[in-house]
Amino acid sequence: MAPATAEDGCPCFTATVLLDEAEIGTLFRWGVRLDGPGGANLWGIPTEVNDVGSAERFRAFTLTASADTRRQDFYLTYARRLGARAFFSDGAAPGLRFSVWAPNALAVEVVFGTPANGYIADDGDGIDPARPVLALTKGADDIWQSEILADFAGFDGLPYMYRIRNAQGDTVYRTDIFSRNQIGRGSIDPQGQHFDGTPDTLDGAKTCSLVQSIDTVARDFDDPAGPRISDAAFWAHEFTPGMTVPSRIEDLIIYELHVNALGAGHPGGGTLKDAMELLPYLLDLGVNAVELLPMAEFSGAFGWGYGDSHHLTIESSTGGRDEYKHFVRACHRHGIAVIQDVCYNHFDFNAARAEWQYDSAAPEQNIYYWYEGKPSDYAFPKGGYVDNGSTGFAPRYWEEVVRHLFVSSAAALVEEFHVDGLRVDLTQAIHRDNVLHADGRGLSNANLFGQKMLREWSRTLRLIKPGVMLIAEDHTGWDAVTKLPDAGGLGFGATWFASFYHNLMGDSDAAGGQARLIRTAGEGGDGPLGIEQFAGALAASQFNKIVYHESHDEAGNAGGTARTMVTAVNGAPLVGTTRDFAQARCRVAFGLSMLSAGTPMFFMGEEIGAAQPYRFNDFLGHREDLLGGRAGDGAGLFRFYQDLIHFSRRHQSTRAQAIDVVHALGATRVIAFLRAAGSDRLLVVASLSNQPFLDGYIVQSDPSRLPDGAWREVFNSDAAIYGGGNIGNFGADLRAAGGRFEARLPAAGFVVFQRL
Repeated sequence: MAPATAEDGCPCFTATVLLDEAEIGTLFRWGVRLDGPGGANLWGIPTEVNDVGSAERFRAFTLTASADTRRQDFYLTYARRLGARAFFSDGAAPGLRFSVWAPNALAVEVVFGTPANGYIADDGDGIDPARPVLALTKGADDIWQSEILADFAGFDGLPYMYRIRNAQGDTVYRTDIFSRNQIGRGSIDPQGQHFDGTPDTLDGAKTCSLVQSIDTVARDFDDPAGPRISDAAFWAHEFTPGMTVPSRIEDLIIYELHVNALGAGHPGGGTLKDAMELLPYLLDLGVNAVELLPMAEFSGAFGWGYGDSHHLTIESSTGGRDEYKHFVRACHRHGIAVIQDVCYNHFDFNAARAEWQYDSAAPEQNIYYWYEGKPSDYAFPKGGYVDNGSTGFAPRYWEEVVRHLFVSSAAALVEEFHVDGLRVDLTQAIHRDNVLHADGRGLSNANLFGQKMLREWSRTLRLIKPGVMLIAEDHTGWDAVTKLPDAGGLGFGATWFASFYHNLMGDSDAAGGQARLIRTAGEGGDGPLGIEQFAGALAASQFNKIVYHESHDEAGNAGGTARTMVTAVNGAPLVGTTRDFAQARCRVAFGLSMLSAGTPMFFMGEEIGAAQPYRFNDFLGHREDLLGGRAGDGAGLFRFYQDLIHFSRRHQSTRAQAIDVVHALGATRVIAFLRAAGSDRLLVVASLSNQPFLDGYIVQSDPSRLPDGAWREVFNSDAAIYGGGNIGNFGADLRAAGGRFEARLPAAGFVVFQRL
């Protein structure tokens, strides 16, 4: 095939194939093989055929006498196929073409709003009379396109909407689902009525889309309206020489960060500016990856971001796409990888001007939502929609364009924004849990199409960037989640390990029947703990797992949950001895996560002993002052996190995916496990006893698993600099013999020994 530049400015390859007229009426299947970043001779079609029973990947057409079939195209993504996109031709300055998928529409036009207002009402109020209306023409694949406008630069930054005459003949105004920017930065939804305010107060999910150049970036973070530079120039100095950005999941130490929850002490939600200012703090802490809660456009000015309206747009209220690029680049310059959380199991719950009834009011024609049958099949019209355990109806995964929306948005994050990995929210809702809204009946076809979407997603991303880190929030235990698609899997590199959390922390109402160590210890008493049960989860952490002792879900949102400091003492006032015990148990919780065989993650604020509840609906009123906490009551805990993180990064054994639990005894509340890689061998002994073992504690194990020899204490969570009692072994060399090892242990603490 011959290399070329496509009309959207992207690289493409073309070939001419001669077919005989005698073959008119013949069905042809075709595909391409390519040499790319992942190797040579790769099959270049990640998109599967639209058949629930097939995972084959090819394109097909039937040759006709018409010229319409003479050109066959395949788009790796739709990121530049749909939306307001630059159109390149004959070396001239780019023009502009609008493209929108609207299979049920009777007519589609583009109308422009005014930049000072940014809203078009249901009766057309707000349309800029100085800008002509553009009529679109329906073409292949039910995509409507405009004529090519001569000057993209002349339209850059203009607000627009699609005016659609839907299947019922009604006129509706819709945003561009493939837009790269939305004008609103606030929370006001005029609900189709006249609006005389400014874009700063509007909800971006309901307002005009913006024509946006995606090949340039604001040169200065603090001046988004100032000079722009090319994308290539912006990324030219992305990394700091000698400072490596991690590229393997097993090497990550993840800090889960919600941008909107930053900015304690000032009005409004946190922004990317706050996140930029936090980077020196994170560098001092020692984490090497941040995982951002979803950043795609969602309803309102502040929120979690789970349930998005515009997946290719960065939430305007946080700063938008240019500031996001600056943040990613700054992370890379600090040696920090960026993992972006994304949500594909439902759309924004209030998507009235976005996905909901985009071009038809008929449920079976609601193109972005899965609907089974017709409304007449059910006692109520919504009965045909699909639930999946998330907070909205399931997307219409059987539509290739809908699958491409998710695939394309992820590809844009990796290719345009240079993120290092993606974490997909509640993947089991996509591939397992689809049920009919009317009666809860399982829908295997929806599950199979969900699996198809996830395979296409992971395959496409690995074609673009073979080393991309892909993480699933998946609690099914299905081993196919972390297998490659060619081996029958979904293509993820790791899954969140909720069972580890429930066994270790146990404050969630969903933890019934699990060990619940920290919660039970926090209730007081000296009775036995489920150490043996936790040992199973600890051993299982080696199988492609993300382990955590706190996440956004369990920091006050799931029933019964609270921050670790609160759970550790059952909600008692954090003063005096009670606070000391809370911090000691917090250190154990993080230590067991950090030194497990999984990839450790923790939620923002844990490192300073955050105690305020973090809830999705009132987090603004409970934000933690991270810098102030580090300088105040959280200083000792921050130092502990800092030292243990740096200790872990120095030891190859803590990043190996192997672990051996050599001792676990609930009666004494003690667990011991080995981590080893090459000559680096560590023995971790942790106790949740309320009293120290001043006369020594005997770890008894199988002699073949606990090797004889000398061991030296190299880390102690009870050190005085962390606020502990300094109970330990003071650097003395201790010996193991016959599977027996004896050492002094602190109350609610752990000690790490290194084999000499």
